[in-house]
Amino acid sequence: MTVADGNEHMSLEKILIVEDNEVIRRALEMQLQRRQFDVIGVSTLAVAQDHLSKDNFDLVFVDVRLPDGEGTDILRILQNRSVKPLVVMMTGHASIESAVACMRDGAFDYLIKPFSSDQIDITLKKAQEFTQLLKVNRYLSQGDPSEATGSELLGRSPAMQALRDLIRKVARTQATVLVQGESGTGKELVSRAIYRESSRSNGPFIKVNCAAIPENLIESEFFGHEKGAFTGALAKREGRFELAHGGTILLDEISEVAPHVQAKLLRVLQERELERVGGNRLIKVDVRVIATTNRKLEESVARKEFRQDLYFRLNVVPIAVPPLRERREDITFLAEQFMQRLARKHGVRVNGISASCQAALVSHDWPGNVRELQNVIERAVILCPDGGELSESHLGFQPSQINVPVGSPSSVRPMASGASSDAPVSASSPMTPSPAGPTAQATASSAPIGLAAIVPLDQMEKQAILQAVDACGGNRTQAARLLGISVRTMRNKLREYGVAPGGSDGGADDSDAASDEATPA
Repeated sequence: MTVADGNEHMSLEKILIVEDNEVIRRALEMQLQRRQFDVIGVSTLAVAQDHLSKDNFDLVFVDVRLPDGEGTDILRILQNRSVKPLVVMMTGHASIESAVACMRDGAFDYLIKPFSSDQIDITLKKAQEFTQLLKVNRYLSQGDPSEATGSELLGRSPAMQALRDLIRKVARTQATVLVQGESGTGKELVSRAIYRESSRSNGPFIKVNCAAIPENLIESEFFGHEKGAFTGALAKREGRFELAHGGTILLDEISEVAPHVQAKLLRVLQERELERVGGNRLIKVDVRVIATTNRKLEESVARKEFRQDLYFRLNVVPIAVPPLRERREDITFLAEQFMQRLARKHGVRVNGISASCQAALVSHDWPGNVRELQNVIERAVILCPDGGELSESHLGFQPSQINVPVGSPSSVRPMASGASSDAPVSASSPMTPSPAGPTAQATASSAPIGLAAIVPLDQMEKQAILQAVDACGGNRTQAARLLGISVRTMRNKLREYGVAPGGSDGGADDSDAASDEATPA
């Protein structure tokens, strides 16, 4: 990266020069202005203090000796600031003692006059890299609770071997990648694997969860904003694309980006440049883009919800992550890996997984994929007696969730205490009809077997959404507000459930919810 390229990125933007020698000050001003920095030059300490009290600067060049004081006074002035510029001291009377004192008081660099333009370029490059590193570390220090241990892609199936081969092939390029797959398949792990094996692995990896950011804030999150751009914008803020400069940005759940932001995102992908909200400066960014989605973007394009040109820009290299039900040979291996890790995490001694438990795991359809499997194994580890085996009763499955042929070993469920073991219940066997009719029958089918029945989260979510819409008389905006979600999320969920847009869907929603509860998954 050349210095000019780095300046276009603008990790440094505003520079103050405090130098009483007009020739040196003017020469330095012109050199910095040619590199598109905002530069202010002053000749006294008092005027410099006035500027520092009114504005934020990224870098300050200051002479050690000034007509009205010592340049080192600026170091002391800036010490108590939470956000302070980098300070480069300049002197024509160099000494080791002076240099040591300046660096001890917080100077970033120490230049001896006369200095060349190349020396200034080197200082600028060091300052830019340091500033970028600080910004990225500040972002990463916030932590991401979703980044758990065990971040490698596990699996021995041909599908996973093919996926790892494709990742290695794609990683060594700079191509934009679109990772598609169902929720819980490991799309973020695929993205991180591409980053780790790429030439950008020493640069930042910045993740943006597009679905978790409110629609009115996502543009600022992507591109940053200038001070005063909107109410509450009390200071300049760099966006995620700027933080990812020199590295990789992951746009998670890209399908949730609003149409007006899609147009600006397209420009970044095409030109690798952006403007902050409220700004008019073009900022060059050098980033590799990886996007993920659990939706079929082609269908979103057909419904005019997603820009076709943006889809083509993202879909340079498509990667499809297979669902767990399509690689059942990995399920037992994954379960054992999770069991070992989670037993260590919770301090539990577990002596393996029983045969019937393995059969139940392999037979399950896993709508939540690997994430669901990990959660099920964690629950089983916690419920398992110390030193015992994981058994089918520890999994907490509902009978309707497991699709096991009648007569197979895993079709026999452990009975509650006092029940006869001669009367096994098959997962595919119909429940005994209840005099109360279909509703009671549906309730009976979800009765607990050994443990309390656990309703899958997607079913709970669907029931809550449909009931909210019904309670609000079909008013989706009101229902979304009631549930604390965006109207866009509400619209996408209802479309997923097959609820037609417009009008009052209260009756249709009720029938959908009832049929969903009564029908085995």
